[in-house]
Amino acid sequence: MKRTHKWAWTILAVASVGMLAASLLKLIPSSVTEALGFVSGAVCVLFVVEENIWNFPIGIANNIFFIILFLTARLYGDMTLQFVYIALGIMGWYQWLHGGANRSALKVNHTNWREVTSLALIGAFATAGLREYFIRINDAAPLLDAVTTVLSLIAQYLLNYKRIENWYVWITADILYVWLYIQKDLHLTAALYAIFIGMCVTGLVTWSRTLREEKRAGVAP
Repeated sequence: MKRTHKWAWTILAVASVGMLAASLLKLIPSSVTEALGFVSGAVCVLFVVEENIWNFPIGIANNIFFIILFLTARLYGDMTLQFVYIALGIMGWYQWLHGGANRSALKVNHTNWREVTSLALIGAFATAGLREYFIRINDAAPLLDAVTTVLSLIAQYLLNYKRIENWYVWITADILYVWLYIQKDLHLTAALYAIFIGMCVTGLVTWSRTLREEKRAGVAP
């Protein structure tokens, strides 16, 4: 595990206990499933920031909680996305362990312009197609659901290969998610994604530092 952000873990512990207690006592408009999604999601992101391989099993548990939550909220795009995340999580788990040179652990690296262009084009067409599909199945927010779904898939792809640019895409997606979940009265989930934005900024700073150190040591890909 990389640097441990003790302040972040302390804040998470306090927030998690508070959110779970408030949910159980019905002090805030949320369900236990949403509270568990809050806790597991926050832990997962902190593990990603620290480049800890345990982010993948924790993330898979988080996906299961959100499958249940989004099904009840009729956010079918977000619900379907969780199944894709599970598959991508398994792939990323393997990639982080054996995706480096000579099947070694993967190092933080940059994407290239060809990859950026390809992802942008695929993302644009996928967003348009998903929007039309979500309209047909009576999704609660077809355009925003489509955009966030595609951005999240792109970000997860970049994360699986430890591309540092994954943090920029996550930040963009999370800002849109906050707006979407506020509109759907999923206030706890909106709060979680607002926290994610701060965590993503921390992740960007931490991974940038790691990349510089690896380059100085001559081990960066």
